[in-house]
Amino acid sequence: MPKTHEGFLLIADITGYTQYLTESELEHAQETLTALLELLVENTRPPLVISRLAGDAVISYGLRDDFYQGQSFIEKIEDTYVVFRKAIERLVLNNTCRCNACANIGNLDLKFFVHYGTFGIQRISDHDELVGSDINLIHRLLKNSVSEATGFRAYALYTDAALQQLGDDELLQTLTPHTEEYEHLGQVQVRVQDMRPVWERKRSTAEVAFPTDRLWARFEVQINIPRERVWDYLTQSQFRNILIGSDTIDIVNRSQGRIASGSVYHCYHGDKMVPHTILEWQPFERLLVREVGPYFPDNPGLSEYVLEEKDGGTRLTKTSARPTGPPFGRAMLRLMTPMFNRMMPGAFEKFRDEIEKDYRAHSEAAESGVEITADQIQEAAAVSLLASIDD
Repeated sequence: MPKTHEGFLLIADITGYTQYLTESELEHAQETLTALLELLVENTRPPLVISRLAGDAVISYGLRDDFYQGQSFIEKIEDTYVVFRKAIERLVLNNTCRCNACANIGNLDLKFFVHYGTFGIQRISDHDELVGSDINLIHRLLKNSVSEATGFRAYALYTDAALQQLGDDELLQTLTPHTEEYEHLGQVQVRVQDMRPVWERKRSTAEVAFPTDRLWARFEVQINIPRERVWDYLTQSQFRNILIGSDTIDIVNRSQGRIASGSVYHCYHGDKMVPHTILEWQPFERLLVREVGPYFPDNPGLSEYVLEEKDGGTRLTKTSARPTGPPFGRAMLRLMTPMFNRMMPGAFEKFRDEIEKDYRAHSEAAESGVEITADQIQEAAAVSLLASIDD
């Protein structure tokens, strides 16, 4: 009897593949699906664990005690979609083949199914098989009427159980309610996010430039944690406090329930509050903030936080520009620069130590999962190909 776990279930399913195959040469179609599955596998990272591949879908899970904040999880799904769409664009733009398989690549898209529940994990040969009634439910949801009812071709579908765990009522209101009904299950209430606006917004957003000609200070630290998890910690108030030396942080001016460009960290230093305003929010990659200190709050400066995958972990770099504002404050901050330069490396090391400690404490309960090999991906693509031919 497998041990029962509680956590999130995620299926990333390539859309339009059956129709694509009926209009395409099989050899090139399999190459395309293999490349896209490799991309989905690569972007399924801790705390998500891959259970197995199922034709043109990747099935993964994440245990409750070792998981993202709700916003980070949603943004990880959106980030995966953006990476997928970029790959489709590259395949289309770089294509010189005139066969139907290559010509029709642009018709492929991606859907996500998210549920929260209990399940068992059985190791079967080269994969983890998830079992239980909640597993049956999420697989039933793959057959639905979402596109007919909403017009969404690419979407993320969240069950009510998943949304309750994400815990953001304001965010919930931005999703489209939908109901499915299944034999033996009855009505299933879900909410759906159209993914096309996510892609269009990402494509049209221009990066805010950092003023490299006004460089003031630069600090970095190597952290032995995956980049997505470092971002998750970086945006949590109790860990961000360590980096900036504040006592507590409140976050205001959220956008539809989310921290975003325009949101403000209210950073308290004793009885003094100074605002740190987010100018750019690029999940898992870059955070640009207008920061001020408690001593000279009229002299703000830009700080850029960049996360890069490095040496099996993450390199976090903070680059700060010279403060602006009244001359007296700028002069005093220049005099205080040696003190800041002595203090900040210690703050970065403490941040690293605290989040690595927390990560280890919570990841001890996680399953190791399985390593998905290139041969398995090719086999999954071939199986999906054969299934589509048989249909």
